[in-house]
Amino acid sequence: MDGHEVLVVRSARRTRTITADQVAGTLRLRVPVRLSQREVEDHARAFQKKLARRAARRPRSDEELLERARALSTRYFDGVPQPEAVSWSTQQHQRWGSTTSTTGTIRLSSRLREMPAWVQDSVLVHELAHLIEPGHGPRFKELVAKYPRTGEADAFLAGVSWADRNAG
Repeated sequence: MDGHEVLVVRSARRTRTITADQVAGTLRLRVPVRLSQREVEDHARAFQKKLARRAARRPRSDEELLERARALSTRYFDGVPQPEAVSWSTQQHQRWGSTTSTTGTIRLSSRLREMPAWVQDSVLVHELAHLIEPGHGPRFKELVAKYPRTGEADAFLAGVSWADRNAG
């Protein structure tokens, strides 16, 4: 359904409850026998949305960060910077990210893990830009500005930094 595989398990023992889980990429929906096909489809779509929202909130793995960085490189920089590795770092308390241009390695502060994906993307774009331009001069700023939410993400991170400095 809608490009996703759905396994429907009808049960005579179920009278009202509907449950769902995902097994190997397939949505498994357990429903009462009496449910119409339309009702099953409506519930399947609702559960797909719920599972997608839940997956979006789950922190990205290092592999997912690398994949995302490469996608952002393709989208905003024509694939020119190709990072070799992208990982979360628990050692970065002052910076949101860092880049070692000689090895093509990007590290993001683990403090970003629970932040919105668009904020993480902004930091990734910033670090990717460093693989092209090492400093923070006009050329660098031009590269970073290609990401449309840079200003919004900078303001978000400035607010988080302010709150951290003024907590307690």
